[in-house]
Amino acid sequence: MKHKIIFFLFSFLFFLKGNAQCAMCRAVLESEEGQTTAKGINDGIVYLMAIPYILVAGIGYFIYRKYNTLKKE
Repeated sequence: MKHKIIFFLFSFLFFLKGNAQCAMCRAVLESEEGQTTAKGINDGIVYLMAIPYILVAGIGYFIYRKYNTLKKE
């Protein structure tokens, strides 16, 4: 169980550092001088990408837990 928690935390923290811009967004935003808008858009893309994965993982966990409690009884 301890290994699963460590793996989950490592996986969760690993994708937070990813750069998720498409080629067109990157080309437009690299021409900007301050790069603050590019960082903001990149963070927004990563945030929007993470939410569905978290929801599916949560639903999967609840199904797994419900299946195991029914199996034990």
